[in-house]
Amino acid sequence: MPLLPRPPQASASTSAQPLLAKITNLRWHRWLFSVRTRLLLWYLFLAGCVTGISVNAADRIYRESIVSRANLAMKQQLDQFDVFVKARQQSGKLSPFTSQTFDAFLNIYAPTRNEYFIMLIDGQLHDYRSYSGKTPAFLEQNPSQLADWAKAKYRQKGQIQLEEQRFQFVAQGFRLPGKQPGTLIVLYDVTSDFQQGRQALLHLLRDVSIFLGISLIFAWFTAGRVLAPLRQLTKTAQSIRESDMSQRLPVQGKDEIAELTTTFNEMLDRLQVAFESQKEFLKDASHELRTPITVIQGHLEMLQYRPNQQEETIVLVMDELDRMSRLVNDLLLLAKTENPNFLHLKTEELDWMTEELYLKARSLAPRQWKLESKGLSPIRCDRQRLTQAVMNLVQNAVRHTQENDTITLGSSVRDNYVALWVRDTGEGIAPQDQKRIFQRFTRGTNQDNQFEGYGLGLSIVQAIAHAHHGWVELQSHLGAGSTFTIIIPLEPPITPHESHPDRRGQSAHHFFPGNRTSG
Repeated sequence: MPLLPRPPQASASTSAQPLLAKITNLRWHRWLFSVRTRLLLWYLFLAGCVTGISVNAADRIYRESIVSRANLAMKQQLDQFDVFVKARQQSGKLSPFTSQTFDAFLNIYAPTRNEYFIMLIDGQLHDYRSYSGKTPAFLEQNPSQLADWAKAKYRQKGQIQLEEQRFQFVAQGFRLPGKQPGTLIVLYDVTSDFQQGRQALLHLLRDVSIFLGISLIFAWFTAGRVLAPLRQLTKTAQSIRESDMSQRLPVQGKDEIAELTTTFNEMLDRLQVAFESQKEFLKDASHELRTPITVIQGHLEMLQYRPNQQEETIVLVMDELDRMSRLVNDLLLLAKTENPNFLHLKTEELDWMTEELYLKARSLAPRQWKLESKGLSPIRCDRQRLTQAVMNLVQNAVRHTQENDTITLGSSVRDNYVALWVRDTGEGIAPQDQKRIFQRFTRGTNQDNQFEGYGLGLSIVQAIAHAHHGWVELQSHLGAGSTFTIIIPLEPPITPHESHPDRRGQSAHHFFPGNRTSG
């Protein structure tokens, strides 16, 4: 069987060419649409607009100054002719002929550079004077211009442009009684002035272009230095992983970039704390859930070998499931504390709420119960959540006290803050444990194993206090008991001189005589 020829295979260099082209296009795309390029393009656009407006304004002002200067010079020449005619009339030496009057004036007239003085009689050229002694060349090319000037009766201004030549003129009619009509034209050649202005404008544009080019180069490097922290910010954000969030940006200066860098570093601090807390939380939760799952699994596996212990096994499994259910509920509660709708705030009476907490607590266990004080002020809080926090503290006190120990409840209002406390005379908390017991799944080192719990009670108390914009304070000594105090602010704050309509005219702290003990 003949072998078929193999199709030609593309070489590695051929297949790599599209990839290199794509990478090159991507780089050009990033460069063209980067913030640095856009800033420079906007800078170039604004600089070009300002330059164009400035050059256009300078050119217009220069042209207007040339025209104004020419008009002023031509007006002075015609005024000089008028003064000459009036002086001749007053002295009686004015000739009765228009041509003689024109000739007499031309004899004393001395034209300046670029200036022409032309006289017409009956629309025909009578005589002229110029600095160079020649007539303007455009009059030979446009003889009809003399006829247009001959129609002028009063002073008439205008301009003439022929190819590269520019002229300003003023024409004025003159006529003696009963004599031939004449016309005086003062012509000013502004061609050289406009050419000088054009040359100056070209030099200005050249210098401005050079300056813009140099400033654009400096702006490119300046923009690069200004945007360097942003590029470093991007690199740091790309290099951050959940396993390594220790990188931070150096803060330089006190401008907006430094403020952004500081904010970014603070955000990284919060994210690092959140990730580490999440890791610890998942580790501790998995550890706490592993134990009841292992217990349940072991007893269910042994049930087939011990069918006579089915009832005891079911009771044990249900107990472990209850513990897991309590743990899951506590975890869900801690997760909900970050939600904005975690609390449902209402105005409550602090003294009635304290009395209700005392009545609920005294039924939990046989202890020496006392109600120390009740604050008399309306507060804005979530009654159920705050009750849950206080009852957690009460249960914690019950676990660490004996029947002959005392548990005291109380509340007060001080400096626009509400204090709710639970005090016991139990075993107390070791100093090294007082800061860590508010962490999740943390128990005191001096706690024995007779009490069930996952170490979430105090974490829930602290979370509820924080949700009320408050905190929890602890005072404890080994062998002398502990005092947990929940402190939350009044909303709205009540000043010492403000009388609230819900107050009942009592003092802020009302102490009951004697002690209220259980049954």
